[in-house]
Amino acid sequence: MSQKFIPLSVPNLKGRELEYVTEAIETEWVSTGGRFVDEFEQNIASYVKVKGAVSCQNGTAGLHVALQVCGISMGDEVIVPTMTFVAAVNPVRYLGAEPIFLDCDDSLCLDVEKLRTFCLEECEVVEDKLINKKTKKQIKAVVAVHVFGNMCDMEKLVEIADQFYLKIIEDATEALGTFYTEGTLKGKYAGTIGTAGVYSFNGNKIITTGGGGMIVSNDEQFLKRAKHLTTQAKSDEIYYTHDEVGYNYRMTNLQAAMGLAQLEQLEDFIETKKINYLFYKRELDAVDGLSLLEFRKNIRSNYWFYALFVDNPYPLNRDDLIKHLGERKIQLRPIWDLISYQKPYYMNQTYRIEKAKTYLRHVVNIPCSSNLSKEDVQHVINCLKASGV
Repeated sequence: MSQKFIPLSVPNLKGRELEYVTEAIETEWVSTGGRFVDEFEQNIASYVKVKGAVSCQNGTAGLHVALQVCGISMGDEVIVPTMTFVAAVNPVRYLGAEPIFLDCDDSLCLDVEKLRTFCLEECEVVEDKLINKKTKKQIKAVVAVHVFGNMCDMEKLVEIADQFYLKIIEDATEALGTFYTEGTLKGKYAGTIGTAGVYSFNGNKIITTGGGGMIVSNDEQFLKRAKHLTTQAKSDEIYYTHDEVGYNYRMTNLQAAMGLAQLEQLEDFIETKKINYLFYKRELDAVDGLSLLEFRKNIRSNYWFYALFVDNPYPLNRDDLIKHLGERKIQLRPIWDLISYQKPYYMNQTYRIEKAKTYLRHVVNIPCSSNLSKEDVQHVINCLKASGV
């Protein structure tokens, strides 16, 4: 019998998803009204311990609105990581602003020390505004992406943002459930430390609504404006008057029904993913040329994706390994190509992009679904070991 296909990351729908979605259908609340949308928002806010949450159609929409509410507009600049998914950067352009690309550190997240140096050496503070010496434009914000369930060094980032008048938008689309376990931010969840945070519920995320996203904040005025923008900016619900250009971004009741059931299982998903990660790490770190990248020591990660570093003396390079395991029905994925290399952005300003280039050449993601069995993990390990012989 041929080995079954082992995908990279797929949903785990073994909870009350069908029950809740069926209720939404039977009550005929399938669009943006219905009890599940409000309840999902409330439960997410409660889980990550913030004042409120605003649902949206996906993480990209959430970042778009969060940036707009933070005051990003035509002619502004925003600092972003080059090592991320493009959805973290495109919303900057939606608003007519321009990204400035920075390097990653060994967590694969934004290198905050290089951010500090960039602000000190390449910028100047003028009347409580950070001005880019090269372009003479104001840099208003930084997008902190918590990559693969890891976490940016938020303690230092908050300090730098305060010093240089930057707003922090946390792209926590991959990090729902990750939080600090020690330090000044102990107990704080990814997405709850900056001005706003955004989560994604895409099909490959740790919990899914098929699509969907969520904006969270402790700023009640921010939340009010975000909800206003995501619901077409109606100033009068009865007479359909609108006081600005808004968006049809609100999550549907069907999506929220699934999300509510998924959230009930989140901690179990994280525990399973942690167990599988530690199993992989123990076995693969013993293979010459392979190492599973670690998460920060001062956080409880959600262990969303597992990043495998492939180097000499392992006989296969990154691309050959992807092809080799693909032939054995095991899906691997290379890390994203750097956004500053992409056609829409290759003319944008960059600053000391170094480590990201190395990780780009050497990192692959290996299967990490929360419904991955121990036997599946063992099979992936066996194939990786056999490929190294």
